[in-house]
Amino acid sequence: MAFSLSSHQIGIPTDVLSHSSAETTSTTMTMSASAMGKPPSTSSSPRGRLVRRRQRMDSLSPPVSPCRSPSPIRVSTRPDLSVACMAFETADTTTTITEHEAGRSIKRSEGTGGGVPVYVMMPLDSVTAGNTVNRRKAMSASLQALKSAGVKGVMMDVWWGLVERERPGEYNWGGYAELMEMARKVGLKVQAVMSFHQCGGNVGDSVTIPLPKWVVEEMEKDQDLAYTDQWGRRNYEYVSLGVDTLPVLKGRTPVQCYSDFMRAFRDNFKHLLGDTIVEIQVGMGPAGELRYPSYPEQNGTWKFPGIGAFQCFDKYMMSSLKATAESSGKPEWGHSGPTDAGHYNNWPEDAPFFRKEGGGWNSSYGEFFLNWYSQMLLDHGERILTAAKSIFDDTGVNISVKVAGIHWHYGTRSHAPELTAGYYNTRFHDGYLPIAHMLGRHGAVLNFTCIEMRDHEQPQDALCAPEKLVKQVAMATQQAQVPLAGENALPRYDEYAHEQILRASALDVGGDSGDEQQMCAFTYLRMNPDLFQPDNWRKFVAFVKKMREGKNAQKCREQVEREAVRATEPLVQEVAVL
Repeated sequence: MAFSLSSHQIGIPTDVLSHSSAETTSTTMTMSASAMGKPPSTSSSPRGRLVRRRQRMDSLSPPVSPCRSPSPIRVSTRPDLSVACMAFETADTTTTITEHEAGRSIKRSEGTGGGVPVYVMMPLDSVTAGNTVNRRKAMSASLQALKSAGVKGVMMDVWWGLVERERPGEYNWGGYAELMEMARKVGLKVQAVMSFHQCGGNVGDSVTIPLPKWVVEEMEKDQDLAYTDQWGRRNYEYVSLGVDTLPVLKGRTPVQCYSDFMRAFRDNFKHLLGDTIVEIQVGMGPAGELRYPSYPEQNGTWKFPGIGAFQCFDKYMMSSLKATAESSGKPEWGHSGPTDAGHYNNWPEDAPFFRKEGGGWNSSYGEFFLNWYSQMLLDHGERILTAAKSIFDDTGVNISVKVAGIHWHYGTRSHAPELTAGYYNTRFHDGYLPIAHMLGRHGAVLNFTCIEMRDHEQPQDALCAPEKLVKQVAMATQQAQVPLAGENALPRYDEYAHEQILRASALDVGGDSGDEQQMCAFTYLRMNPDLFQPDNWRKFVAFVKKMREGKNAQKCREQVEREAVRATEPLVQEVAVL
């Protein structure tokens, strides 16, 4: 999965920048759109201070239908060969539990102090456009080094745009078959991500892998297949969920396309399923995450910590909203989504819809719209998980779904960035428990980001609270009896971040983490040259060892580091010269 990204998680503390390499997005996008509905606030860039004079906007009024103008898009890219993608794993010692709602067993790390297994995200460009393994010799040495460090496995994106690129139903697994075999020979497990999204345009995306050519052709013919904001700006990262069940892709529905792809993957790699391939993470949106593309970075459209924008203004989503409003006896609510919800880079108090006092989010109309908007996302996840479960049932693999860690403005009443992304989470409404229950019905793992972040590291004027957010999600998964896995949102190589991951992976909810309450796996971002730098590598192998030892770890840090580095030093030296 991409990067997420679940990230998009910006806000890395300045005091650790020396430990982390900056990954910049080289994708640029030019768009044109007509501004409609209510105009955004006069300022659209993030401020360093929340306390300032705010220009009052008109009071909340019934939404009006925005007109949608097609946006020509031009993309230019510059590949970065060092960026990698996501990963995660299952433990050496496993026990089988049964989901109370699903009846499907999930293997998860044994909770009696056995530790949390670590996976490492592989580079986004591990497979080339020619369907071969990229930098084969370096890849082989890197995988051996990871295995020697005690890493359980790797996560790799299986790009829809590479495998089924030319024509519908024609799959080229060439590079992935070789990569899977390399992992098998080394003894690493694999979590394969069904990446049905475009690579490029999110945090950490330094390469561009578009959707299949034939999908792009259909989206160019009918631009309403793309997510659309109220100003008519189109987002082509992922096919709009509004057409999930419509035969708009060369006679097939998007869900049928995803299902056929997963079925072809199963048939091609059946000899590795349950042994080498232990996890299938199903992509469900931009960056592979179950969300709307509400905070796109292309061409500076969105910058942290902006509130983002609702993505429901294509004709298919509007048709669904209209039908829902009419069935609810409120046809006037079906003309449009909120048009007073500000702009991408506004803050909550800039937009009447998100204001803490009298905001539309807390009105009858707001509750209706947010219930519809979030339910559309849940229904999307339900459709794809139903297909994935039937395809991979009895193959010995787990299924997981990634949820984004949107931690900025978490301390406000409206939680605006979460709402625009499709998570109906406010001070008065839990948006993560319904997601957890939906995953539980299908026996899936919830994979969550921003595990490495601490509240005080983030901009406090933006009321960021990643630790509180992680705790809320952990409580939701415990209540729904759904396994929780985690990953870091941004590259971090410092011990301070490692210690936070260790603490968070113990699921210390409410200050008491029992032996059976810990994450089932952790995904480390990412495999790249910075990871293999001597100081970073020394800290990383010690971190992996402590994660594996879990709550029963007794050895001091220095002893752990000496043992781990001594075992992996020859392989790391080999990687460094490649």
